[in-house]
Amino acid sequence: MAPDGNAGNAGKRSPSIAIIGGGFAGLAMGYYLKQAGIESFTIFEKAQDLGGVWRENTYPGAACDVPSHLYSFSFERHYPWSCRYGKQSEILDYARHVAKKYELRAHFRFGKEVTGAEYDAQRGLWRVGFTDGETVEADILVSGVGQLHRPAYPDLPGLQHFTGTAFHSARWDHGYDFRGKTVAVIGTGASAVQFVPELAKRVQKLYLFQRSPGWCIPKFDRAFNAFERWLLNNVPGVYDLDRARIFWLIEFLASSMISHGLLSKLADGTLKLLSRMLMRVQVKDPALRRKLTPDFPVGCKRTLLSNDWLPALSRPNVEVVTEAIAEITADGVRTAGGDLRKVDAIVYGTGFAASQFLAPMDLKGGQGQSLRELWRDGAEAYLGVSVAGFPNFFMLYGPNTNLGAGSIIYMLETQASYIAQCARLLEAQGLRSMEVRGEVQRDYNAELQQRNRGTTYESGCHSWYIGPDGRNTNNWVGYMSEYGRRLRAPNADDYVLEPAPAPTQAFAA
Repeated sequence: MAPDGNAGNAGKRSPSIAIIGGGFAGLAMGYYLKQAGIESFTIFEKAQDLGGVWRENTYPGAACDVPSHLYSFSFERHYPWSCRYGKQSEILDYARHVAKKYELRAHFRFGKEVTGAEYDAQRGLWRVGFTDGETVEADILVSGVGQLHRPAYPDLPGLQHFTGTAFHSARWDHGYDFRGKTVAVIGTGASAVQFVPELAKRVQKLYLFQRSPGWCIPKFDRAFNAFERWLLNNVPGVYDLDRARIFWLIEFLASSMISHGLLSKLADGTLKLLSRMLMRVQVKDPALRRKLTPDFPVGCKRTLLSNDWLPALSRPNVEVVTEAIAEITADGVRTAGGDLRKVDAIVYGTGFAASQFLAPMDLKGGQGQSLRELWRDGAEAYLGVSVAGFPNFFMLYGPNTNLGAGSIIYMLETQASYIAQCARLLEAQGLRSMEVRGEVQRDYNAELQQRNRGTTYESGCHSWYIGPDGRNTNNWVGYMSEYGRRLRAPNADDYVLEPAPAPTQAFAA
């Protein structure tokens, strides 16, 4: 895919494009490039299979907390999902189905882990380096690595001294037999909510170490019955109507996190009512109920969807520990009061290094500047897809594009369509590069930070939405529908467009 010499930008040929990551972001990008008539792209995936987060997270109970009919690509929405909420294996099968149906596998190179990339301003090319020593060149570089792929471990004294079995939920040890064991689970986020109920059935004793609880609401999940399946398969529009129903219901619930006024109060009240009713029904012990009741607004941390989480914590073999952890010892977990709980295994349900965008890779822009250094105190980008000083570089699932409520698939498609249009602009106008203007990026991020102050994301709780400087660097601060409107088409005036030099030699594919 490497251009020959400085002829890489000559004429109106399709630009060569390197895409990093073969999850849903990479699939969306590949599809929209094909729709734009661009076939000159390669998807570099570090593993030996596609699927991203759904390939890597195989812990018991792994599933999606967005309904399947919305957690689907718009171009491949009529898929025979077995349940209202997809399980990990079924979502991975869906990703493989999309790759096969739309002939994307031919564009993959597996086992290619990127170490970094550097923009050659003189030649208008990105040089991409890999752990195996190979280097490739491309006109356009697209990151599709996501936010939830690097496990985060707690910063606790003695982690390395524990002599039992210990692993992160995203690196599940399926060979370990939990039967009859005493186990510590550290963390109470979205992953723990799914695997703890499964684990509690197997172990003799489970200690759940909770820093802060989350708002938990019912998950209205079940298998589609035969009549529903018949309707979905045979009556035109039923599938699309259900997808639209889910979309606008989630937009309503999102108002509790991102706005004020009557609608926001109604959505906030609805979520709190559902959570408190669930708590009242499923947790009979008042002391435990107090431990599990949040003291922060809905949406400050990720809202939890589960019918099994609270009953699991009410089991006689489960203890919820709210005292701070002082250290990990060779044989257990010691809390601040001095109590040592001896365990055979520790499972870290502590999430991901979500605010460390693109790590461990580092990108160097047109003037040799490091993106890692620029983002040391918090990442920012224009529309979450472009960064000033980094020509022909685009991101999927970049800063401020995660959702407190909604489908990331919708956001990825919106971004992929936008980036594909940028690639077409480069091709149609014979440009060497396009780079977002610094003042455009600054104004956009000033708007985001002003709007952030009206959301629950910065209302004071500890969450992975917040970057090192205390800002919300992860979540979009509006509705999905607004984001879709803003990225409907690129505005050329937002970018510095550099014409290509006159051709000097033929392009070598």
